[in-house]
Amino acid sequence: MINCNCLYFLTYYSVKLQQKKGKSMSQLKIWHNPRCSKSRQALSLLDENGVEKEVIKYLEETPNKEQIKELLTMLGFSTARELMRTKEAIYKELGLKDEKDEEKLIEAMATHPKLIERPVIIKGDKAIIARPPERVEEFLEA
Repeated sequence: MINCNCLYFLTYYSVKLQQKKGKSMSQLKIWHNPRCSKSRQALSLLDENGVEKEVIKYLEETPNKEQIKELLTMLGFSTARELMRTKEAIYKELGLKDEKDEEKLIEAMATHPKLIERPVIIKGDKAIIARPPERVEEFLEA
C-alpha cells in the first residue's frame, strides 16, 4: 500500500523528469491537415520525440471565431492575415486581399478553414506555425 507522501513524491518527480526531457505534462495540440506534407512532417517529429498530443484535423473539426481569436493571441500575431494562406484560391475568390476588417478575416477562416496556415502546434498558452517543421523541436525545448 502506497501512502500519500510516497504518492506525492512519485508524482512530483515524474513531472520533474518529464519537464527535464523537454516534455510538458500539458498535452500538445496540433491543428493538422493530413494532405499537407509539412503538417505530416511536424506530426512525425512530435511522434519521434514521444510527445503526447491531440491531433485536430481542423478541416473536419472547424475552429470557431473565438478559437481562432484565441489562437492569434497564442501566436502573438497582431493581425488575422498573419494566420491566413494568402495564396489559396478561396482567398482570391473572397476578395480578402483588400479586406481591412479583422472580424471579416476571422469569419472567413472559420467558414473556410482551408485559409488557416498549417500546421499549428499549441502548448499551454503558446502556439507556433510549424514551418519549417524543424521549429517543432525548438518549440518543445522552450
